[in-house]
Amino acid sequence: MSDTETLAPATIKAYLRPIDANGLADFAAGGKANPARRGTNKVHTVMEGQYHSLNYVGEKHCVVVDEPLHLFGEDTAPAPGEIVLSGLGGCIAVGVTAVATWKGVKLSRLEVFLEGDIGNPAAWGAGGALEKTPPEMGFQAIRVKVLVEGDASREVLDEIVQHANFYSPVANTMRNPIPFEISMA
Repeated sequence: MSDTETLAPATIKAYLRPIDANGLADFAAGGKANPARRGTNKVHTVMEGQYHSLNYVGEKHCVVVDEPLHLFGEDTAPAPGEIVLSGLGGCIAVGVTAVATWKGVKLSRLEVFLEGDIGNPAAWGAGGALEKTPPEMGFQAIRVKVLVEGDASREVLDEIVQHANFYSPVANTMRNPIPFEISMA
């Protein structure tokens, strides 16, 4: 090689850490064999004062929840609605990862951006707009944008995102009414 020749820089594509494709296939086969299969998520919430709470998730994790200053919290942690959106974002990201793995697509980037318009005119039922009905409170609109890159065309990546959205347990929980009960412990 002469001094006038230059080497083209090598491009190295980094992929996200993959999940176990065989484990995913076994899990999917279990769901196909038993469509009624269910799991149970458990959280234990302990209020510390003002609106600051500790939410024990399983045996290993604690999620701290608070409210912003304008809602009389200390703004030390995400608000409950933000936690809900983070659960939705995490579920969509898990779904995109699973569907991409199922389709043999390697992902190099995956980010989910969420916005939710939330209303609380009844002030949690503490003397606010008490004539409001439950459908008028809580999230009124949620917008999700998914930034995904990988070794597939934009069309295929969009199909993966749409498929993951359609089958997302958290997105479907938010889209569809579910039985809900509350009682004294």
